[in-house]
Amino acid sequence: MATAKQQLGSWGEQLVVKKCNCPKCKRSKTFKRLPTNFKCADLICDFCGFLAQVKTMSAPNVAPLPKQVLGAAWGPQKERMDAAIYFALFLVLKTADAHAIYYLPTDFQNPALFAARKPLSENARRKGWQGFMYVLSAVPEGALVRLL
Repeated sequence: MATAKQQLGSWGEQLVVKKCNCPKCKRSKTFKRLPTNFKCADLICDFCGFLAQVKTMSAPNVAPLPKQVLGAAWGPQKERMDAAIYFALFLVLKTADAHAIYYLPTDFQNPALFAARKPLSENARRKGWQGFMYVLSAVPEGALVRLL
């Protein structure tokens, strides 16, 4: 059974699939969801192979943007950053009665956008696992574009 956060994430991915065109080839209805736990990406364009990450969060308002957004596993993200590989980001914000989709292309991503979190303690179920945060204040003004 999926947790409430997993259900929210799945809802956000499905919303992007349904409402957004591929930024690379501009085609509609070509995004497909990748398998759960695919590292660093959630969607692929079935036509051109464009990969994107989707982050969904509940928020009191769809604007202004939050200062930071919870990412995923730091290890795979750091490896890709070291290889200068970044995936586009769709940020979905959901309130009680509205939602918004923002898009951040890879052109505006750099290591300052990603902040490693402290590894989980020895007592944690997944001890030693380390996540990261997207630090949205590191994004140049106007780079995160509202699509919906």
